[in-house]
Amino acid sequence: MATFTFATLSLSSSRVFIPGAPIRYHRSPNQLRLLPLKCSSSPSEPETAMPPADWSHKLIAGFAGIGFLETSYLTYLKLTDSDPFCPVGGGTCSDILDSDYALVFGVPLPLIGMAAYGLVAALGLQLASKKLRFGIDKSNAQVVLLGATTSMAAASAYFLYILTTKFSGSSCSYCLLSAFLSFTLLFVTLKDLGLQEVYKQLGLQLLVAGLVILTLNTSYSNSKSASSSLAEIELPYYATEITTPSSPFALSLARYLHSIGAKMYGAFWCSHCLEQKEMFGREAAKQLDYVECFPEGYRTGTKMIKSCIDAKLEGFPTWIINGQVLSGEQELSELARVSGYNEFVQPS
Repeated sequence: MATFTFATLSLSSSRVFIPGAPIRYHRSPNQLRLLPLKCSSSPSEPETAMPPADWSHKLIAGFAGIGFLETSYLTYLKLTDSDPFCPVGGGTCSDILDSDYALVFGVPLPLIGMAAYGLVAALGLQLASKKLRFGIDKSNAQVVLLGATTSMAAASAYFLYILTTKFSGSSCSYCLLSAFLSFTLLFVTLKDLGLQEVYKQLGLQLLVAGLVILTLNTSYSNSKSASSSLAEIELPYYATEITTPSSPFALSLARYLHSIGAKMYGAFWCSHCLEQKEMFGREAAKQLDYVECFPEGYRTGTKMIKSCIDAKLEGFPTWIINGQVLSGEQELSELARVSGYNEFVQPS
């Protein structure tokens, strides 16, 4: 609280200063002027600042919000059977997200993650605003938060193990982002609780982590993983049949792509590759420079032919046109644009 101090020095009289009474000024030669009003802050009352816990709770809410958006997007793709956009990993990313490991007892894993991130975000916001609901106090809310973040970090550790052992050489940017968020949330929660409280709740953490790993292991032991299923598959090579007729534009474009050395890489068992050929039609598809990456069929341990390995493919189909790589099915108009096709200039 600020204190206000008045000081007078009198040589001829002894006056008593009464708080609240008006102060009269006398220009007497034996009296000094009233000293200026002095305002100072009491050293015993520091300036108010936001407690560190509020920042940690807001940080938890922010990271959990990012995870909620990510898992909401993946849940939407799972429920609509859509292909994800994979900035890193290409086709291998889609294979991981569509594998048997993306389900826990038949429930989509992103849906479970969305619920977990939503719970953590809600608790973080309520702790930051000090407005807890459902009659729980701060200590109980922190225990729930600790249990939730511990379970998420344990699940992420388990999935990182699966990613490195079952999908060796594959990459999944969404999986790595979720793991980073989960570990960060646990770290911030532990830092907020303090070392002493963490020791008190160590038994709870070990119990929660053990239950999560046991649940996941039981779920996956009852269903075959995608990698195991692929290892047991043996597919002899077969030629795909194209039934659609070719339009004049598709036929002309196919001849032009052939003339400039454009190549399409694919696999006989790839449905997207067949759909790409169907866009060109029966006659035009024969004009394409198509590279079959598994000409001897697919079986355990089979690798792609050297030209496909050298091309560093991330999925099928893949186009390489004038040094530019296009992954996935492409519209004919897009292939024409990228290749510089001009319908008025035909190759001889």
